[in-house]
Amino acid sequence: MIPRATCRLQFHKNFPFDAAVPVAPYLRALGISHVYSSPILTARAGSIHGYDVVDHSLINPELGGENAFHRLAAALRSEGLGLIVDIVPNHMAVDSGNRWWMDVLQNGRGSRFADYFDIDWDVLNGKILAPFLGKPYWQVLEAGEITIEQSDADGKSFVRYFDRLLPLRPEDAGVEPCAFSTPERLHQLLERQHYRLAWWRTANDAINWRRFFDVPDLIALKQEAEGVFEATHAKIFGLYREGLIDGVRVDHVDGLKDPATNCRRLRASLNELAGKRSPPDAHPYIVVEKILGAGEMLPQEWKVDGTTGYDFMNQVSALQHDPAGAEPLAEVWHRITGRPAEFEPEEELARAEIATGSFESALSRTAEVFSALAATSSSRRDITGPAMRRALIHILQQLRIYRTYATGERNSPQPGRLFDSAIARAEGCANETDRPAIHFISDVMHGRVHGAGDAVRRFNQLSAPVAAKAVEDTAFYRYGRLLSRNDVGFDPVRFSLSTSEFHAAVAQRAASFPHAMLTTATHDHKHGEDVRARLAVLSEIPDEWTKVVEHWFRLNAPHRPAAVVPGDEYQLYQTLVGIWPLDLKPDDPARLSDLCERVTAWQEKALREAKLQTSWLDPDVQFESANKAFAQAILDIRRSREFLQSLSGFVQRVAPAGALNGLVQLALRCTLPGMPDCYQGTEFWDLSLVDPDNRHPVDYTARSDALRGNASLINLLPDWRDGRVKQALLAHLLQLRAEKPKVLAASYQPLQTRGARADHVLALARIAEEEALVVAVPLRCARACNQGPLPAIDFWEDTEIVLPQSLRDRPWRNLVDGRDNLRSPQQCAELFTKFPVAVLA
Repeated sequence: MIPRATCRLQFHKNFPFDAAVPVAPYLRALGISHVYSSPILTARAGSIHGYDVVDHSLINPELGGENAFHRLAAALRSEGLGLIVDIVPNHMAVDSGNRWWMDVLQNGRGSRFADYFDIDWDVLNGKILAPFLGKPYWQVLEAGEITIEQSDADGKSFVRYFDRLLPLRPEDAGVEPCAFSTPERLHQLLERQHYRLAWWRTANDAINWRRFFDVPDLIALKQEAEGVFEATHAKIFGLYREGLIDGVRVDHVDGLKDPATNCRRLRASLNELAGKRSPPDAHPYIVVEKILGAGEMLPQEWKVDGTTGYDFMNQVSALQHDPAGAEPLAEVWHRITGRPAEFEPEEELARAEIATGSFESALSRTAEVFSALAATSSSRRDITGPAMRRALIHILQQLRIYRTYATGERNSPQPGRLFDSAIARAEGCANETDRPAIHFISDVMHGRVHGAGDAVRRFNQLSAPVAAKAVEDTAFYRYGRLLSRNDVGFDPVRFSLSTSEFHAAVAQRAASFPHAMLTTATHDHKHGEDVRARLAVLSEIPDEWTKVVEHWFRLNAPHRPAAVVPGDEYQLYQTLVGIWPLDLKPDDPARLSDLCERVTAWQEKALREAKLQTSWLDPDVQFESANKAFAQAILDIRRSREFLQSLSGFVQRVAPAGALNGLVQLALRCTLPGMPDCYQGTEFWDLSLVDPDNRHPVDYTARSDALRGNASLINLLPDWRDGRVKQALLAHLLQLRAEKPKVLAASYQPLQTRGARADHVLALARIAEEEALVVAVPLRCARACNQGPLPAIDFWEDTEIVLPQSLRDRPWRNLVDGRDNLRSPQQCAELFTKFPVAVLA
């Protein structure tokens, strides 16, 4: 079943399944067809996101368990709603609640689950590294922090390290705890186990199992191993066959060894079950969480319906950025901070740091496997291990996609032109000693070397986490030209898109994945959709922004500790502009305190992710405290009245154009080819930051009351600050999707524009036989939005939309403002008289 529109809900112990039951009528009234759920299977106790699964066979008891899930599904069905669920095939939690993991620790390679996890058994002579200790191993033993205890349930002994429990080998399970009271005796017992306890700081260098990115408590699964796919999907398949769910979202598909095979297998399994449902399902819906690099396309042979929408989020954001702002904003960033004006130097440096830091163990092992292959060739045996390692780093620095989908076989998919481009750039950066290694790696990835499968797999499963951690979780926090171009799936190198480039991207997605998810906010976003929309306005007024931000630097000099660096301060100002509430007065100390709490939580995460002066591994408390004190000082009305008044005034200057951008991206999300997704709570203005800020509780009562008000868009526009106009536009367009499914599933035709402001409007038509829709939205109108998100009429001058001959000479009705018998709809001054979005039918 292909959804008409989804709403993402984040379930956790404080918002279980039963809490969503009363929300169902509101979602139906809003125009949603399916709830799009966070993971529902049993996760680690207390999980707030569900991605740390411990049991794939059981619905999470903390969310209400099986019975509550059935109640939710029934409530949704009673409102005519379906359900899409998030599944996590790549990894599981390293936790005592994970019986597969505990069995592997207990039985080692002899465990029936030993091959379920991606473990390099030979690296530690058949042992698993357990890097969970807070101090070096022997210090922990001498401190008596590791003890042997006996279970009351079965009398078996086990290892306890604070709250972490580890099993003993079956041969040792009957030992008496009192026999191991000295460090020496305890060490002898621990040495006999199938795991080696170690200090957590050894993990990056020595860990012999693949993690989810660099998270030490998430171990990767091997979906390609016998029995794993069946075991991890059986519960989901059962729910689908029962008609309780209608499709899945696949988390982190790039972590799998062979995403293509896995996706095709998933499609085949669900298709087989679709006919056994009552009533049968015509099409199980499958989308994958996939970051597409610049120029990368999702392979159609995967047989999925598309991505989860990061690509659309990137494209619609770039469309709203003024290309003329790129250079001046880069110049002011460089001048104020001393950091590179362009993004690529930051990315390349971060990629090298992450590869040799967080993923040193995986990098070294990958280099060893490639070196072993080279040693079998008489013409390549002079490639040294260190040269192979350096070559890998060069390639990883230049790769602009997460991974290739090559398998090392000649007849399998090739690594592709984007990989080949990385090879060419890597050769240009390398010296003569390392180039043969780069050539060899290229040959291996292209299947020109026999027995290359393991090396290719390792490269792909190394490059993906390096990209994620280096780009999104490092370089994005170092590079601050404009934060609205730094988000999940975004390409900061590409500052903006022209209307023709945007149309081309939409057409390409429509041709290949007409039902792909379209989203502008997610549980993973770094800045809320309306934060990005507001910050995009700065690209239109770079000179004005430069003057005001330089004024703020001077104004706040008395509050600035020596530890605060310009780059962090510059990003702090952008963040404050982006999230400043529309109704916040600069002399409201209580609400300023709330804002400060949100900002300093973001600030700590941003500073640590940047990994320049502090990090998660080595936090610099003094540095972080100095930055926090600075933020607190400038948000204190008693100390920073002039700054707060200036900040508030500037926000009032850019907020109307930001709100216009927010309405435009919503309109495009609902009318372009694809399936629109709404993230929980973003029906009103979304001024959230990165998690956990973007996962705050949603006031559904307020949203339901606002929707029941049923006020017209025209009447709500003057009160745009309260967000009801955004919700009303969403509901209006989702109703349109329900009423006109044929035309909104029809062909997509870009429309030309001409006149003085031709570059400031985007128009398109959806045409199905005699039925047609024309959609038009303004772009980059900051200088014309003085009082609200409606550009001044005289801004448009002679700008018009050129309709194709087949759509001319017919009466039109503007479905947004209700005006009938429009004979000349192509005049922008006419289209945008009452509302900044036009939908004509």
